[in-house]
Formats: sequence, C-alpha cells, structure tokens
Amino acid sequence: MRKFLISIIAVTVLSGCSEFPGVYKIDIPQGNVITQEMVDQLKPGMSGSQVRYVMGTPLVVDTFNGERWDYIYTFKKGGDTRTQEHLSLFFTDGQLTRFSGDYRPSANTEVQ
Repeated sequence: MRKFLISIIAVTVLSGCSEFPGVYKIDIPQGNVITQEMVDQLKPGMSGSQVRYVMGTPLVVDTFNGERWDYIYTFKKGGDTRTQEHLSLFFTDGQLTRFSGDYRPSANTEVQ
C-alpha cells in the first residue's frame, strides 16, 4: 500500500510540471518561408525554373496534377498558437498563370 501511495504522489507531482510557467519552449518553423517580396516577383508567364529560383522548391507538388505547386509555412512560437501561411501556384504548359492563397500582389505589381 505504501508503494502504491508513493507512486500516486510521484505521478501527481510530475504531471504538475508539464505546464510549469517559465519553462522555455522552442519556436517551431516548418515549410517554405513566404515573403511579400517573393510574391511580388512572380509574373504570369514565368517558367517553372524561374519560379523555383524566386520561391524555392515547393513543399507539395500534386501527384495527379503537376501544374499546381503549394508552398506552406507553419510557425508555432513557444507555447502560443500555430500560424500557417499558404500559397498555391498554377501553371499551364509549364508557364505560371495565376496564384492564390494568403498573399496578394502589391499595388505596384501586375499579376493576372
């Protein structure tokens, strides 16, 4: 009985440490960093290699539709909530035609 009581107390004490205030939690970035400057460089008619030069290798290339590239960036700061940014690029015959997602071109750039 004594061992059982000690083990229950130990489990209770240790479980209380999981949310101990002041414990450092690392920032967790994942995926492709996407900036507005990168999006502003995208122009209709760019080739896939030009887009890769500007944006980097896409995180996801659709297996069934190679004409769509997805760039996803997720960031979780310490114990805060997770933020996610997404950008999808669409190609026709190997040329960039449009994009959609969390970013829009700046007012001083022309994109279809």
